[in-house]
Amino acid sequence: MTGDVLVRGEGLRKRFGGIAAVDGVDFAVARGDLIGLIGPNGSGKTTLINLLTGHLAPDAGTVVLGRATVAGAPPYVFAGLGVARTFQLTQLFGRMTVLENMLVPGLTRPHSTWPGAAARARAYLDFLNLSHVMHLEAKNLSGGQQKLLELGRALMLEPTLLFLDEPFAGVHPHLRDELIKRIQELHASGRTFVVVDHDMESILRIARRLVVMARGRKIADGPPGDVRGDAAVLAAYAGLQ
Repeated sequence: MTGDVLVRGEGLRKRFGGIAAVDGVDFAVARGDLIGLIGPNGSGKTTLINLLTGHLAPDAGTVVLGRATVAGAPPYVFAGLGVARTFQLTQLFGRMTVLENMLVPGLTRPHSTWPGAAARARAYLDFLNLSHVMHLEAKNLSGGQQKLLELGRALMLEPTLLFLDEPFAGVHPHLRDELIKRIQELHASGRTFVVVDHDMESILRIARRLVVMARGRKIADGPPGDVRGDAAVLAAYAGLQ
């Protein structure tokens, strides 16, 4: 970890019926981290993100955000404390324009004004190379452009910490590279990231720290070069764990 801890989950557990999706996980994110969170299908990655962003309440354990204990609080509390996230399946307003999609989160910030939010939205759309489609309805964007727009909407909250869930899934290689570049630039400017994806090549291009889950548990956490060769990680991906 590279700085003070922004969010910490301790002893997190979440069950769905007889399945332990997250089973006693400790997970901390420090300021300046760029974490790749990986694992086989069904390992609990998205459930863990949901617990750390207020989209699910844990059955056991706690979540501390800064100095506030927030386990079980709704997502808007996390957002108000500087946490934003994207989803595996983009959650856009399809019949609203790209610019309007950006304004929705932008106008939720305290003391926001329409001119101020619109100026920030245009600046982020320019940064994401989406200015030329700002007046199109979001449903008409390509899959990669929708992923970029969802990142843009998260940035409109001016978060300290961003969780990105499967940002590279189904994205054309050109737009994937564009997305990777933007994440790297945002990280260099001071943003902290946790990125979940099955695209190992892309994760290894950006991650400074790699966390691996299997069957609801964290089995490895450290520098990518060390984690890649960990015996437990190799066993999990080979289906032996």
